[in-house]
Amino acid sequence: MSDLALTVESLDFRASENKKSHQTHEYDHSALVVRRGQNFHIKMKMNRPLKAADQLYIQLAVGRQPLQSKETLVLISLQQTEGSEAWRATLGAAHGHEYDVRIKTPSNATVGKYTLTVTDKGSYSYKPPESDFYLLFNPWCKEDNVYLAEQHKRQEYVLKDTGYLYRGSSQRVEGIPWNFGQFETDVLDCCLYLLDQVGMKQSTRRDPVKIARAMSAAVNVQDDNGVLCGNWSGDYSDGTPPSHWTGSSAILQQYYKSKEPVRYGQCWVFSGVLTTVMRCLGIPARSITNFDSAHDTEDNLTIDVFFNAAGEMLSDISTDSIWNFHVWNDVWMKRPDLPEGYDGWQAIDATPQELSEGNYQCGPAPLKAIKNGDIHLVYDTKFVLSEVNADRIFWRVDNPKTPQQSMVKLSVDTKVVGKRISTKTVGKNLREDITSQYKYPEGSPEERKSIESALKMCVKPPGMPYGEAAPSIKVGFESKEVHLGSPVTLKIIFTNSSTEDRNVTFSASYQLQIYHGNTVENIGSMSNEITVKGESCADVPVEIPAESYLKFLPKYDDELQVQVNVLGEAKETKESLADYTLVHFIYPPIKIEMPESANIGETFSCTFSFKNDTGIPLDNTKLHVEGIGLFQLETFDQGTIKADGVFMSRVICTASKPGERKIIAKITSDQICGITEEKHITIK
Repeated sequence: MSDLALTVESLDFRASENKKSHQTHEYDHSALVVRRGQNFHIKMKMNRPLKAADQLYIQLAVGRQPLQSKETLVLISLQQTEGSEAWRATLGAAHGHEYDVRIKTPSNATVGKYTLTVTDKGSYSYKPPESDFYLLFNPWCKEDNVYLAEQHKRQEYVLKDTGYLYRGSSQRVEGIPWNFGQFETDVLDCCLYLLDQVGMKQSTRRDPVKIARAMSAAVNVQDDNGVLCGNWSGDYSDGTPPSHWTGSSAILQQYYKSKEPVRYGQCWVFSGVLTTVMRCLGIPARSITNFDSAHDTEDNLTIDVFFNAAGEMLSDISTDSIWNFHVWNDVWMKRPDLPEGYDGWQAIDATPQELSEGNYQCGPAPLKAIKNGDIHLVYDTKFVLSEVNADRIFWRVDNPKTPQQSMVKLSVDTKVVGKRISTKTVGKNLREDITSQYKYPEGSPEERKSIESALKMCVKPPGMPYGEAAPSIKVGFESKEVHLGSPVTLKIIFTNSSTEDRNVTFSASYQLQIYHGNTVENIGSMSNEITVKGESCADVPVEIPAESYLKFLPKYDDELQVQVNVLGEAKETKESLADYTLVHFIYPPIKIEMPESANIGETFSCTFSFKNDTGIPLDNTKLHVEGIGLFQLETFDQGTIKADGVFMSRVICTASKPGERKIIAKITSDQICGITEEKHITIK
């Protein structure tokens, strides 16, 4: 018996116990999922008791290849070995031939899917029937570069699987509920598949900086057959319109199953998916919305906006634009590749906008570098700085697209880009304004110093107009949201700060606009002249008939706004004035009825009802509902809902996971998109 060769009869990963201690028990995966830099325990049953002379090793492979050098074999030792950077396996208590083996992973270990084999480095090896386990980043570990000290922030930025994405405009911020679903079936495997898709070496998968940058490319389709196709055309007939999605997991599951890019996404969808991917891998992440967000294609920290003499915005002259909002991500990590002081939140962006090092990827850019104008620091700091703090220049184009075309600079504004930068508040279903994390207060000495510092490192556009005298005559607006189907009413307000009267000639145009700043239809205009008394205001009322915009709504499967542009000139001083405003539509609500709580295994119903009080029929109406941990995304075709018509749908659910769960409902039609409602339920 004493000469019997040592073999392993069974190996138990103790998945349930380890998942709880590693904060991974929510993953809908039968395999063990653990975090690096922290012990986990396995149980090994031998054919006989271990002796001092026995030597067994754990052999590890990650991905498709064994680990290299010191990490290839881990000695199962009777005594703990020294060194925090190496894998270690230490024997614990024995129960007969059963041994507890404590495995310590390095805090900088490669993240991925591992295969475990036990060997004597000779002819013997044992591979358990379920030999795979997953190793993730560890924000709970002080030695990990993604360490986040506060537990309530780890709960929000790593473990929270629902949240909000913010859309609308700086005048009306709208939080839309979003299911991140990072623990759902196939999401973890999809994340690792994406790293293979971008060709990331196993040896670099220990670095959160490189993984964040790679994933900003992998989520879009442009370079590597990634997750999402972007589409801003308004025609989504061969895919799912971006406004129809209610969460990320359905997108990642579809992609992983088909291995084909999913159609379609826009910025908030790209950001929602990237938040899911980062949190799934263990990197703290949040979705960020920047209102009045600049897209600087000319790399000069200014945005040129062009109008014709009638006041119509010309979207086809410059590729610069100011989006009503743009959504990207922040990820939390140390930056050992940069000088000291740039750890913490880093901006990354999966929306394909501009090439960076030959690929459509963006970041990570340190927020501290963006705020201070340190645009020489990697990655893409200058581009993100322009999004939050570029200057806007209005131009009038005379005789556009003719040999006689000429341009007149109308105004410059240094304070319009980058407003109400938003994310979800930690632990609350509220919006947090984080503008101060990205930029100093507008017009402050620190903010101007930051921009001037950045401008020294790029080509300054001709006639950069800092310090120009403020005009004596200005234009503004007084408007409010409009119920869909009603006329659009507002006032154009002219303000004269001089003591003398001003006679102002002006042109106003009304256009339908998509959130990324492009105008798509002209729906009306006016020209007039008004006298504005010294040191006073004068207003011009505007009413745009409902039929002028309703006829265009079925043409675009996007949420449209009415943009009102005004160009004018004071006759006495030849001062130019220009500005525009947006008017948003109000949509009828969805009503969700369900219990406030339910027990595990209990069946309950969710009822969704909707009344069309727009005064117009809604064609091709669909109801999209999703409940993470309750049921997957479902779509109900409701057909045409007549004016004052009502529909009701019901979903039967079974409570399977404890905790607070969220159900999201969204209604779309040819006339509207993006009516969204949510309801919470506590599963006990």
